[in-house]
Amino acid sequence: MHSNMTHQHYRNKRMMVFIMGLVMGMVGLAYASVPLYQLFCKVTGYGGTTQESLAAPGAAAGAIIRDVRFNASTMPDLKWHFAGPEKPVSVAPGEEVLIHYTATNISDVPATGTSTFNVTPFKAGSYFMKIDCFCFEEQTLQPGETVKMPVVFYLDPDIDQDINTQEVPEITLSYTFFAVENED
Repeated sequence: MHSNMTHQHYRNKRMMVFIMGLVMGMVGLAYASVPLYQLFCKVTGYGGTTQESLAAPGAAAGAIIRDVRFNASTMPDLKWHFAGPEKPVSVAPGEEVLIHYTATNISDVPATGTSTFNVTPFKAGSYFMKIDCFCFEEQTLQPGETVKMPVVFYLDPDIDQDINTQEVPEITLSYTFFAVENED
């Protein structure tokens, strides 16, 4: 009987170690999921994630011209007026383009925000190459302050070779700003 209890105690202990390891693994995976998902999207262009580049290759002759529209939004807890260019820009693949978004703090206190971006249709995201942008950088604006935030981009010339994107006449670049809580 004593050996039965010892065996049961050993099995219970082993099960507890297994469950604790499983819980710790799940917590670790939860912390790692956001950076891993961002890395996956960046590598694959999944979900309209754009790619990064150092320079545009230059427009190719006979390339399909596409209109790029710009969308801007803020979450309700960030009291900013945030806007992109009102008119779309016609872009030839390989052509470097500079546009500006503007943000104004309409509150009476300093406010810090950070942005995320997306490209639609999603299948065009891997061909949207950013050279410079303000995404994922914290921006602090004083009350009433307005800033212009540049975005430099181009469309990868391979967009014309992909049968899934040859018929895409228009691409939308969207940014959303979120409030960043002060850690004071």
